[in-house]
Amino acid sequence: MASTVANGLQKVVNMNGAASHNPKLADMSRDFVNSEDQNARITTDFGQKVSNTDHWLAVSSEDRYGATLLEDTHGREKIHRFDHERIPERVVHARGAGAFGTFKLFESASDVTKAGVLTDTSRTTPVFLRFSTVLGSRGSADTVRDVRGFAVKFYTEEGNWDMVGNDIPVFFIQDAMKFPDIIHSGKPEPDTEIPQAQSAHNNFWDFQYLHSEATHMFMWAMSDRGIPRSYRMMQGFGVNTYTLESDKGERHFVKFHFTPTLGVHSFVWDEALKICGQNPDFHRADLYEAIDNGVFPKWKFGIQTLKESQQDDFEFDILDATKVWPEEEVPIRYIGELELNRNVDEYFPQTEQVAFCTSHVVPGIGFSDDPLLQGRNFSYFDTQLSRLGINWQQLPINRPVCPVMNHQRDGQSQHMIHQGKINYWPNRHSAIPPAKPEEGGYTDYPQKVAGIKQRLKSKKFREHFNQAQLFYNSQSPPEKAHITSALAFELDHCDDPIVYNRMAERLCEIDLGLAQAVAEMCGAPTPTKALRPNHGKKSAALSITHYNAPEPTIATRRIAILIGDGYDAVAFNGVIAALKAAKAFPFVIGPKRQTLYADGEDKSTGKGVQPDHHFEGMRSTMFDSVFVPGGSHIETLKKQGRVVHWVREAFGHLKAIGATGEGVELVKLACQVDGMKFSTPRSNEVVDHYGVVTAAATTPHSFKETLQMAKGAKDFIDAYTWEISQHRNFDREMDGLSAMVAY
Repeated sequence: MASTVANGLQKVVNMNGAASHNPKLADMSRDFVNSEDQNARITTDFGQKVSNTDHWLAVSSEDRYGATLLEDTHGREKIHRFDHERIPERVVHARGAGAFGTFKLFESASDVTKAGVLTDTSRTTPVFLRFSTVLGSRGSADTVRDVRGFAVKFYTEEGNWDMVGNDIPVFFIQDAMKFPDIIHSGKPEPDTEIPQAQSAHNNFWDFQYLHSEATHMFMWAMSDRGIPRSYRMMQGFGVNTYTLESDKGERHFVKFHFTPTLGVHSFVWDEALKICGQNPDFHRADLYEAIDNGVFPKWKFGIQTLKESQQDDFEFDILDATKVWPEEEVPIRYIGELELNRNVDEYFPQTEQVAFCTSHVVPGIGFSDDPLLQGRNFSYFDTQLSRLGINWQQLPINRPVCPVMNHQRDGQSQHMIHQGKINYWPNRHSAIPPAKPEEGGYTDYPQKVAGIKQRLKSKKFREHFNQAQLFYNSQSPPEKAHITSALAFELDHCDDPIVYNRMAERLCEIDLGLAQAVAEMCGAPTPTKALRPNHGKKSAALSITHYNAPEPTIATRRIAILIGDGYDAVAFNGVIAALKAAKAFPFVIGPKRQTLYADGEDKSTGKGVQPDHHFEGMRSTMFDSVFVPGGSHIETLKKQGRVVHWVREAFGHLKAIGATGEGVELVKLACQVDGMKFSTPRSNEVVDHYGVVTAAATTPHSFKETLQMAKGAKDFIDAYTWEISQHRNFDREMDGLSAMVAY
């Protein structure tokens, strides 16, 4: 208990120190209270100290409990407050996690914008980033197949800038008018409220077929992008087309990009499914763990810009949110970095009450005629009124760090106390006038507008399949295989033949081979003819493989080390030291959480090792790799089906597996399929085969803290950490080895 309180107090101390150089933390510091203060006493909300918070005031005696009295203001307040703890959850993006951080430019974009946050390289701008799933309720699982929200609130010197994006650069619809329909179709079906946080049902795929502009987006959602390994390993996109205005009055169209420095990585589907039940909080825990350990997530920030004169130069409309701007045609210019470096202090007032509006921009950033963006500008503000009330921007997490002053008054939960007689403009005192442009006042770009008022999309908006083909063509063979499997899974859960038959037909607009493979699995008639020729174009940046980390890294990778009584202490300690030096997170897994001892260690005098988890309390799905050191413990572990399953499941999920000494025999037992090769005791050779790295003969020199991760490395620890850095061994899948084991 004492250590828990000490940790809480230290967090408050750290917060106060950080506030001195972070304006947002300084702003919120007046609202912080220490809930672990042992010198404080319970009070009511009106400040009266409470002497008993366990028993309601009643007419009672030592012999009998009598009538409960309504006059107990303490009891009534406690229940009253509990009954009103919930607020309406978000209709979409209800399930979320967030963190604080900073944004820093390393190159000014003053040639295209006058926005200080994008031009002043001396600034460090505080930010709050909220990640989320889209379809599920607040209590749903993290690892479902879904789009992920990527919403950043920049607390700039000129006001809040909300970049409200996703981890996928396009969306299902072009026009905000269709937003209720796409979300209704994806949410649980109204008669049964089933399924939760799933797109695998009739209504969703019925809409996808009948609304063909969604074709490009559903290909992204069915790709590996739909099941990210971590919030820290996914991209962020502004999705919509915004505008930038320079101090010369010149306007550019812009797309915003965030690219993770750890690379872009995903789960495999079987793994994602299992984690939904084994740890539905996986992603939020993963984010907290990394920041808490000081390995801060980072993203490069980039912009794609086009001059106004270039608006019509492409085969697609640059204002169409269902289209990307291919990087081969419009390169990304990376100009800054976003880092998350502080976990939230309390989930509800920060992560739950943070509210974003696409309409919140600062001078130098504006809006295009993107019809989805125009609707979002209305909708986001409207939804905050429903959830939080008219004064939602006064909540600590939402209020700007710059001065706020206007003539708006009153409303529910008004916190500001305005002194003086004036609450209007113009007034006799000339108090609180509008800001002039030279004082930083926001001005709208004088855009020339001409057209006919009608409900009509331009010709380029009506083309829906070219970029769906471009996306599919650009995927690597494993990614294409995963899209096929995902579509087959989704349509297998549709029991209306009209739905899956139509979808097999729709896929003929993209690729005939894909359509045939999915039709076979979901029970639709096998199509024999493509409905349009494939243009054959590719864009490298549309594949996850384009975003490997610039240098091999295993930072924040979770490594399970399986041991029992009688493990090899040299291999165990050597691997743990090497992993920690590389900022990976090793976890010891054993048959029990009581102390385990190494071979030759005297239990009466030795310290031993206390495992972090036992085999039944955790699964391989929670980790990026599994390592098995040698020792006499292997003979016992080989007889435990759960241990064998640990290794076999990691093999099936394409993860790096390492083993030394006798540990090779356990790995061989779990992964012995035709074609696999392992190190033998007669050889000093390190064998790296399909990401399974084995060394039957090792010495203390085999383990070192200075890593030289490289493909084909001769040293065990270098070869093993290289395979971890590659995230998955997809050759194991493509050559059919993972399908040979039951996991």
